[in-house]
Amino acid sequence: MTDTGTAPSLLLVDDEPSILSALRRLFRPQGYRIFTAESGAAGLAILEQETIDLVISDMRMPEMDGATFLKAVRQRWPRAMRILLTGYADITSTVSAINEGEIYRYIAKPWDDTEMLTVVREACERQRLESENRRLTALTQAQNDELKTLNASLEQKVAERTTELRQALSFVEQAHGELKKSFMTSVQVFAGLIELRSGPAGKQLAGHGRRVAEHARAVARRLALSDGEAQNIMLAGLLHDIGKIGLPDDLLGKPWNTLSGEQRALVMKHPAIGQNILIGIERFRDAALIVRHHHECYDGSGYPDRLAGLAIPLGARILMVANDYDALQVGTLVQRPLKPAEALDFIAENSGKRYDPGVVEVFVKLIGETLKEGPVELPLRTMHLKPGMTVSRDLMHRDGYLLLAAGSVLKAEIISQLVRMEQVEQHNLTVHIRQEEK
Repeated sequence: MTDTGTAPSLLLVDDEPSILSALRRLFRPQGYRIFTAESGAAGLAILEQETIDLVISDMRMPEMDGATFLKAVRQRWPRAMRILLTGYADITSTVSAINEGEIYRYIAKPWDDTEMLTVVREACERQRLESENRRLTALTQAQNDELKTLNASLEQKVAERTTELRQALSFVEQAHGELKKSFMTSVQVFAGLIELRSGPAGKQLAGHGRRVAEHARAVARRLALSDGEAQNIMLAGLLHDIGKIGLPDDLLGKPWNTLSGEQRALVMKHPAIGQNILIGIERFRDAALIVRHHHECYDGSGYPDRLAGLAIPLGARILMVANDYDALQVGTLVQRPLKPAEALDFIAENSGKRYDPGVVEVFVKLIGETLKEGPVELPLRTMHLKPGMTVSRDLMHRDGYLLLAAGSVLKAEIISQLVRMEQVEQHNLTVHIRQEEK
């Protein structure tokens, strides 16, 4: 995608000048940079000279048809989006273009102008989001490399930052080994896009997706959902905020009730954007639907589709409760961060309004048991830690990433590394240790 503030560039390829003229008249008022070619060879020549965001090619052209041309574009410029114009009689060639050229969409001639503009706009937006994904992935890698150079002994800790989701997805790893091998890296990158962003919001939101996923999975199990359904709900919990990757940094940690109307309109787009990002991966399609509807309210006042009651997918109703419970404590839903008991009261008071009463009943019981049975904690400085102690809370770095997950058992080498980190960064750490009741 072109740099922010630069209009997307379109390459229109058709052997009929009249078709090119019609397309040029359609797109020019939209502000696109437009290039035209009357053959596949001419189109390839333009691609060698110009940065093209999206290619629209006719199917039937002499010498090189649209399927062959788009296949060459995919091989040499894979990041350029590809759309095929085709007649109803070209179904065999269209299938070939889909399989070999991996086109984004095909549009039948004669086209509808509104449909054409919508498809092109969505394609350009998808490419912008993919470009942002690549940028943030590169940023994450750069941050990991910087931490490695800080101290060679901290390399293991940097690796733990990228494997946090492996720990959170232990259920998925046990039940679906193939999913772990094929998609673990994608899940890690996607789920960390928001939480690994720099600034105060990144620190504030650290671990939000994992906590939401764990609570949502626990509710799904208590509702006796299948392993597959519970897995999809957990994945949706981890990835529910992926659609926020394009939002300004200052909106990520800002309470909802302090946003202006314009800011709310921006935030309200993220569930649909999140679905669009995930739906292209076959194994995420069910989770993508849950992501789209996780802000739908039971009384129909939510977004993006204003669904109500049982019309909202059950996974989304579960995720709505788990997400709001954590957001209330983080301070991104109401202006003052709430204590766990206060957040639970808010959930109960809004049963039948924001939330499904059946889900609320299970969730309140689940969290009530957790609060009642919570471990007795002892905050300790690193100099007082001993091997065998169990960490009762996530230990976060001041830059917002996880150092030790709750439940970790301390070893001598881990304690030594924490002490050295304090010395290097000149910043004291406090570790909360679980005290066994006697």
